[in-house]
Amino acid sequence: MRIDKFLWFTRFAGSRSLAQDWVMAGHMRLNGRRIERCSVGVKTGDVLVLPMRNRVAVIEVLALPLRRGPAAEAAACYHQLADALDDPGQTPLARPQTDT
Repeated sequence: MRIDKFLWFTRFAGSRSLAQDWVMAGHMRLNGRRIERCSVGVKTGDVLVLPMRNRVAVIEVLALPLRRGPAAEAAACYHQLADALDDPGQTPLARPQTDT
């Protein structure tokens, strides 16, 4: 499935044209590789890094949706792995704090 359709079907983007613009901005990653084309295919098991307005979402694709359905149906197609900005003091590459 094309990534722009996936983003629209799973309700990360409000329209397919917004999803296309978002992908073409070049800030998105699929399995660690930067993508800039809307025609890139997404499959089950892929990991997407999505820049949101005030955070970065990391999701794993669990299933490919067949339609743009209700939010509950869309949320069942992916699993949120991490939010990079959940704790502003912690980043994925930060060293753990030790009390010495």
